[in-house]
Amino acid sequence: MIYTVTLNPSIDYIVKIDSLTMGSVNRMDEDFKYPGGKGINVSRILKRLDIPTKATGFIGGFTGQFILDSLAQEGVETEFVTASTDSRINIKLKLEEETEINGVGPTISDEQLQALETILSCTTKDDIVVFAGSAPFNLTNKIYQELIPIAKQNGASIVCDFEGQTLVDSLVHQPLLVKPNHHELAAIYNVTLNTIDDIVSYGEKLLVQGAQHAIVSMAGDGALLITKAGNYFAKPIKGNVKNSVGAGDSMVAGFTGAMSQTGDALEAFKWGVACGSATAFSEDLAETSFIKQLYQQVEVEKV
Repeated sequence: MIYTVTLNPSIDYIVKIDSLTMGSVNRMDEDFKYPGGKGINVSRILKRLDIPTKATGFIGGFTGQFILDSLAQEGVETEFVTASTDSRINIKLKLEEETEINGVGPTISDEQLQALETILSCTTKDDIVVFAGSAPFNLTNKIYQELIPIAKQNGASIVCDFEGQTLVDSLVHQPLLVKPNHHELAAIYNVTLNTIDDIVSYGEKLLVQGAQHAIVSMAGDGALLITKAGNYFAKPIKGNVKNSVGAGDSMVAGFTGAMSQTGDALEAFKWGVACGSATAFSEDLAETSFIKQLYQQVEVEKV
């Protein structure tokens, strides 16, 4: 089973609008509402790939019920801890550039945190636990340093999809995968990355510090897989980018799902690239048929 942990889920409210005039009434062209949160996105893609998954974390209120109902409609298994107040709403304004307005989310009590810890303590060596995204404000991201060891205590593997210091702190737990983009990687080491060789060099530092595999995504310039056995570059797949929300999460899902079934990092990388690209070219997370179509177009070479 692949568990996904989303500590601060959301309704992602996508608003398409031609122009925005501050201080005036603006009318939408289209709007969409999706269950949001990085771990939730991973579970949704895994379900489409027919890979066993369970989404957990904290959820509350009428917004939380929308998220649960949406996941149930997709057949995603869930085991969330009920929070005392509403889950957040994140607004994504799509004009020429995308603007995000993210909600705060609920305050989590000690009892609610303990309930999640109990869920994580039931994982086994046959499981993978994906930790992704930010924590509720009263817990702060430092809470991952408490939760990750609980998931690992019975032998489960972990995947960590964080930014900045939270990612660095997670490396001591030897995650199966970390997935910074090239801007995030540069920020971690306070450097400028000008070439693929630069990215590989600093990607390898993630492995020295504990990661088993690292994928560094480069948006329209492809992606790199860094492993102890060798490094690989996936050429960018051509397409019309419609969606930046969830593409990285889809890449994590594709890699983790394939890795859980085959143990082959290169094959898992190909599925990660296919899933990430398919979501980038879709209005919402990618559908199964489109992922499989793009998988046939993935080209990977050793670097």
